[in-house]
Amino acid sequence: MKKIILTGDRPTGPLHIGHLEGSLKNRVKLQNSDDYEIYIFTADVQALTDHFNDPETVRNNVREVVCDYLACGIDPEKTTIFIQSQIPEVAELTVFYSNLVTMSRLYRNPTVKTEIAQKKALFGENGESVTYGFVGYPVSQAADITAFDADIIPVGEDQLPLIEQCREIVRKFNSIYGDTLKEPEALIGDVSRLKGLDGNKMSKSLGNAIYLKDSEEEIIKKVSKATTDPNKIKKDDPANPEVCNVYYYHKIYSKDNLDTICSECKNGTRGCVSCKKELAKNINEYLKPIREKRKYYEEHPEIVDEILKKGTEKARKKAMETIKKVKQSMKINYFE
Repeated sequence: MKKIILTGDRPTGPLHIGHLEGSLKNRVKLQNSDDYEIYIFTADVQALTDHFNDPETVRNNVREVVCDYLACGIDPEKTTIFIQSQIPEVAELTVFYSNLVTMSRLYRNPTVKTEIAQKKALFGENGESVTYGFVGYPVSQAADITAFDADIIPVGEDQLPLIEQCREIVRKFNSIYGDTLKEPEALIGDVSRLKGLDGNKMSKSLGNAIYLKDSEEEIIKKVSKATTDPNKIKKDDPANPEVCNVYYYHKIYSKDNLDTICSECKNGTRGCVSCKKELAKNINEYLKPIREKRKYYEEHPEIVDEILKKGTEKARKKAMETIKKVKQSMKINYFE
C-alpha cells in the first residue's frame, strides 16, 4: 500500500518562485515517482485565522493557487487537489482534538509564538488581541493531517514544531481512546527557503517576490531593483558576488554561465545593469512554459473548478472514513 503525503498552501496570494524552488518542484517529483498517494489542499480555513476580515481575498486566491499548482506540473490524475473548508470532517476533528491540548501548550509552540510577534498590527504589540482561532490553528492542522491518514508531511524546518504538536495530539488521543490515529513523519526538503530580491525572506507583504504569474515586463522591473554588493559604486568596481543578491539568483537560474559571471564580477568587468538584465532574461526563459500553462487555466476557470470539485469529493470520502473510526473510538457513534 502506498504511503500518503499531505501538503498544501494558504491562499493569501499567488505563489512565487520561492514556493516553486522550495516545495512545488519536490511535490511534482514525489507525484511522478508513483510511490505515494498525494493530497494537496488550499488551506482557506487556516488563511482566515489571520485574514478573517478579508474573506474575499482568500476566496479569490483559491483558484490562483490551484492555477499555480497545475502550471508547475501537479497532475490531478495523480494528485488529489481539494479545498480545506469543504471537508466538514476536519472541523469536527478540530473540536475533538481541542479537548486534548492546553492553551499553555499552544502558546509555547515556537512557530505560533513567532507568527504572533510578526503580526502586531493584527494581534497587538504583545499579542493581547490574538484570537482563539489563530492560537489554535495547530490543532486544526493536526485535524488536516489525521483526516487523510497521512504518513508524510513535507515541511520546512520552521514548521517542525507544528508536526510535533500533531504527533502529541495523536499520542494523547490513542492513549485515551485506543489505537486509532497514525503518527505522521515530517519530510524536510533539501532546498532552503529562497531569499527575496532584497535579501530578506521572500514575502508578498515585503514586495520582494517574483510570482509565477508575473509577466516578462514585471520580472524585468523587479530584478532591476534587486540589491547588489553595497561596496560596488561604479560600473567597473570589483565586487564580491557572495554578498550580491543578483548573483544569489544567478546560482539558480544561470548555472551554465556561473563561472564567467563570478569572475567578471570580481574583476570589475561586469556592470550591475547588464548583470540584472541577464538574470531577468534567464528567469523569464525558465518561467515561460509555466506562465503559458498557467494562462490556459486562467482562461478556462471551469476546468479548474471541475478539478477542485472532483478532488474535494474524493478527499471528503477519505475524511469520512477517518471520522467514522474516531467517533467509534470515542463512543459517540450513536446510531450505527
